[in-house]
Amino acid sequence: MSRREKIEAMLADDPQDNFLRYALANEYEAEERFEESLALFSSLRKEPQPHVPTFLRSAQVLVRLGRIDEARGVLREGIEIARSVGASHPAAEMSELLASLGSMGE
Repeated sequence: MSRREKIEAMLADDPQDNFLRYALANEYEAEERFEESLALFSSLRKEPQPHVPTFLRSAQVLVRLGRIDEARGVLREGIEIARSVGASHPAAEMSELLASLGSMGE
């Protein structure tokens, strides 16, 4: 059984487990199932208490796909949310990625 299959089996027991959903999105990315990965990341970002690390990972996948403007938007939203909950380290990581994008994709 693959790692993804194990995560999917655990999710069958607890479909709302955000850590497992995040792990599955990462497995989808590793398998180059990018749209499925982004869909899961998007659902985690829309939770009443958004999963902060998801913003960075979403943006990284979007950059990998050349969707730079979308990545910028996700990063800006993520930075704001991270700061609002006192998550300074994730906010800094997202700020660094946003700055590194510079004028890329324009």
